[in-house]
Order: sequence, then structure tokens, then C-alpha cells
Amino acid sequence: MLVMDSGLGGLSVVRALRAAQPGLVLHYLADTAGFPYGSRDPAALTARAISLLRTVVMQGSPSTIVLACNTLSTLSLETLRQAFPYPFVGTVPAVKVAAAQSVTRRFTLLATPNTAQSSYSGALISEFAPDCVVDCYGAPNLASYAEQILLGKPVDRDALRAEIAPAFQDDARGKTDAVVLGCTHYPLILEQLQEVAPWPVAWIDSGDAIARRALTFAAQEEPAVGASIAYVTAAADQARYEDVFWREGFTKVRLLT
Repeated sequence: MLVMDSGLGGLSVVRALRAAQPGLVLHYLADTAGFPYGSRDPAALTARAISLLRTVVMQGSPSTIVLACNTLSTLSLETLRQAFPYPFVGTVPAVKVAAAQSVTRRFTLLATPNTAQSSYSGALISEFAPDCVVDCYGAPNLASYAEQILLGKPVDRDALRAEIAPAFQDDARGKTDAVVLGCTHYPLILEQLQEVAPWPVAWIDSGDAIARRALTFAAQEEPAVGASIAYVTAAADQARYEDVFWREGFTKVRLLT
């Protein structure tokens, strides 16, 4: 099984997959040279994903490709499905879950700018949360802050607090009581987000649901054997990300050229 994201965010999905099936052999494509995806041109992003995936699958055919990236999934999933003969599992914001849980009927989709503004996200809200006030906020720097934290670089708490402040609303239309984590980077820094949030909310992500869906495809294939390999796309990142990937169970880190 191959998991793809622009950086380390997809590790939240990797953790959910391994929690559900310990010992699972995974390959991980971190497009570190293309990070972040959140504000890239959609057409260019799709073309880049196709090129990278073609290179990776030459190393061996995956049973399933998991797009562990809300931005890539909401913008490019259908095109990628047409370009490759493998099952794809996308990552989309857990709007349906938030609508079912929200008591105040007001919640926020906290995502990258591309995901927050996508027609896909708008369609999810129209279908599953028509009776809710849903604030869509594209945080410009939050994925980058998460990447820094995961690499052991501290981020100023005031900067993090200011970054998520627009996700919290309290006015005549209601008070935010849930935040949908619409980027796979965000669950990895949940503790930090909780610390700077102005009040407690339900933090909702789709990692477990993605894992369950992906494993239904993997169950149809022979069990994979061998090493779990992580690929990066920038030469400097092979050493820079190595410790992080080792901690997550990847025994080899290679540069994808």
C-alpha cells in the first residue's frame, strides 16, 4: 500500500492504518519539494501528482494508493483514478461527522486555502450540514507550522494561536463547538492546537475512516512483505526527515528522482 502527501501530514493516516493492522508494510511518498500543496495551482498540482506516482509505481505495484492529503483529494482524486489502474482512497473533510455531533449547529472546516475553497468541500457541506452554520477557514501557515513541529523546531505559541483564531466564532449565528481538521497535518499537532484554542471544542478528523476504507482493498490482495520505505523529493530532505520516518516504522528513506 502506498500513502502520499506533500510532507509529513499523511503520517496521521499511517498511524491509523498501523493501529488497525499492526505490522502492515507501507510505502510513503512525501513530496517534500512540492510542499505545501494548500495554495498551489490545481492543474499543476494534479500534473505533478501524476508524474510522481508514475515514478513510484515503477518501484513496484501498490495494492492501493491512499491520498493522505485533503487538498490533493478534493482537487485531483477523480483525475488520478482515471490515470492509474489501482484503487485510490481519498481523504476528505469529516463534515458529516461534525454535523452529526455539533450541538450548537455551528462548526468550522479548518483546512488549507485550496481545500477550504474547493467545490468538493462546498458540496459536502450542502449535502451533510444544510442546517448548520459552517465557517470555512483556509489557514495559510498551519501546515507549515505542523511540519516544523514534527521536525523538532518550536513554533511560537502566539503565532499558532493567531493562526487558528478565525476558526473560532461566537456571535448571533452561534458559537463554534467543533472543528473539522481538514488537513492531515493537523491531527499530528492536536495537543498544541488544544493548548492555544480559545475554548474547548470537538476536534474531528477522518484518519480512522480512511484506514478502514483502505484496508478493505488491501484485504483483497496477498499480504505484502519486505521493508516499509519512505520517499522524499528533495535531496536535502533525505537526511532531514530520516529520524521522523524511522520513528514511524519506515526502515528506508530514499530520494525519488
